[in-house]
Amino acid sequence: MFRAVDRVAAAMAANATGGISPTALWLAYSDWLVHLSRSPGKQAELVIKAWLKTGRLAAYALRRALTDDETPNCIEPLPGDSRFRAEAWQEPPFSLWYQAFLVTQQWWHNATHDVPGVSPHHENVVSFSTRQVLDVFSPSNCIFTNPEVINRALQTGGRSFVDGFQRFLDEFSRNLNGEPPPGTDKFRVGKDVAVTPGKVVYRNHLIELIQYAPSTGSVHPEPLLIVPAWIMKFYILDLSPENSLIRYLVGQGFSVFCISWRNVTAADRNLGLDDYRRLGVMAALGAIGAIVPDSKIHGIGYCLGGTLLSIAAAAMAHVADERLASITLLAAQTDFSEPGELELFIDHSQLESLEGLMWQRGYLPAFHMAGAFQLLRSNDLIWSRMLRHYLMGEAPAVNDLIAWNADATRLPYRMHSEYLRSLFLNSDLAAGRYVVDEHPVAIQNIRAPIFAVGTEWDHIAPWPSVYKIHYLSDTDVTFVLTSGGHNAGIVSEPGHLGRHYWFAHTMAEDPCLHADRWSERAEFREGSWWPAWVEWLEARSSRERVPPPAMGAPGRGLPVLADAPGTYVYQR
Repeated sequence: MFRAVDRVAAAMAANATGGISPTALWLAYSDWLVHLSRSPGKQAELVIKAWLKTGRLAAYALRRALTDDETPNCIEPLPGDSRFRAEAWQEPPFSLWYQAFLVTQQWWHNATHDVPGVSPHHENVVSFSTRQVLDVFSPSNCIFTNPEVINRALQTGGRSFVDGFQRFLDEFSRNLNGEPPPGTDKFRVGKDVAVTPGKVVYRNHLIELIQYAPSTGSVHPEPLLIVPAWIMKFYILDLSPENSLIRYLVGQGFSVFCISWRNVTAADRNLGLDDYRRLGVMAALGAIGAIVPDSKIHGIGYCLGGTLLSIAAAAMAHVADERLASITLLAAQTDFSEPGELELFIDHSQLESLEGLMWQRGYLPAFHMAGAFQLLRSNDLIWSRMLRHYLMGEAPAVNDLIAWNADATRLPYRMHSEYLRSLFLNSDLAAGRYVVDEHPVAIQNIRAPIFAVGTEWDHIAPWPSVYKIHYLSDTDVTFVLTSGGHNAGIVSEPGHLGRHYWFAHTMAEDPCLHADRWSERAEFREGSWWPAWVEWLEARSSRERVPPPAMGAPGRGLPVLADAPGTYVYQR
């Protein structure tokens, strides 16, 4: 009873703060302020840096005022910061304003880092939060200090403001009514995206299993099982025909199966992480075994689906279940001890607030997860978008990936709580403490070869964290580091301009290298990593091809239930 009272109080507070724990922020800033106040050396350093930066900025302003020659900037934007790239920013007074902002931003970076005694987590929280506040006051976000906005308004006679305001009202109305963003109706599921032919051959409360129709006369004997994350719809891997990973694999002569997860409701609040393993991965393996008997299966997991596949594989190894021919992990973490900036949103105080919110509703709303991901790249996903769409009146570009991203899903209360506490906070899987069927399981027990893919600009599963599969496994690991981010790096079809990747194979008996050393020794290749992966899969498949399997297995209780992409994918 007393715990229930705490849950109600946490839920009320979380609703008022949007799921953010004020206590977590207070603890972080208190830790920083108390230690800064007790560090006279750090204080003196900051005072000297303030004087030096102010003098450097004043000298820059004076040179710009006294000479018409091009004056070197006193500070350059950080890599990836594109807010001030336009030529208009190099003209006074805009050049001085953005230089002053960057100098201020740099000083606050110094102020929030390397304060003696501050815990690393609190330091990261303070630095990240302070950066978010500073970005609000960036000259790029103000009508009167952004030359691009001013020039656009002059060119259109103010029409850009009218168009931007109308777009704001339209998107605000759509958000209130739960409608998708404008333009996404051009990418209809089953019509424009997720159109690879196939059939639903198995269904339970949590998944539909899709078997894709063969497009070649013969296939490799070993089928593929794709386990996508349930924080997204599965068709990220089956977007438009030209960039569908599933269609590509089918075209390479593989029998492809893919899980489509149910979009849970409050009634599913008690579904746990092990339910996703049993009703998801294990149920799908059983169904595939009935359709393609006496054949091993290549397992493929994307993001959290890869984490779940790793858990399932470790549990299978514990009972000598050798059905997996290989394991592919796409932007998937198995060790969460260094998960990148996403850890800023997860500590015990923050989790208590989040659990209160989920306990009340029965699930985590999709917009909470999306909001956290957007904050990690706020300049690109929030401020730049507002600038272009609302202040400059530009129509947003919509493609299949953006339309898919708007098709959000919910996460059940129990599962997400178990995931965050056991895997994220405690890293139980990496430590060999994660329990399946009353027995702890270990990644080290997996003997199937592993192909792991990390992406250069991943803000959800940073590639050094994905790389840690090398430290945990005791099998052959082939690792690819590809250009792009968490989604675009995986959806990297052959022919996509500007793609490249690094590739290296590590045998089980080889010494394990640190991620930095690996990247120095890996082979650089231009183009998509998909063909290299297919070659790897083929090398671990039987040499002789066989006729494609039948769709489903009616004689074994697996009749065709529906056409792909099934019914669960349409749940809102």
